[in-house]
Amino acid sequence: MLPQEVVTELKRLTEEIRKGSSALYEAEVKLAHCEHELDTVEQKAFIRSEGTVADRNALSKLESSQERLQRDLSKAELNRIRMKVKGLESAVMATQTMSRLLEMEARL
Repeated sequence: MLPQEVVTELKRLTEEIRKGSSALYEAEVKLAHCEHELDTVEQKAFIRSEGTVADRNALSKLESSQERLQRDLSKAELNRIRMKVKGLESAVMATQTMSRLLEMEARL
């Protein structure tokens, strides 16, 4: 790999990490909204339900299953973004190592 290619790759990876940070924030906000919606639907269903506490809990969980699914999907999306950002950070470190090796090689 040529020195200019290393610099180009570092710039590309840095830009991807920047995008990943924005995506991570958006995913965190989305998850917070999903958790809020889940709590709201579940609590309203619990209040409307009749019967024992166990029955009311079961009914409220049943009524809020769609919101729970959305929350779980948002968590999965957030985790995927975190993993991708970590992978990009690892790629940056590897590219920086290549850069140092090229620099040492050029000195010889």
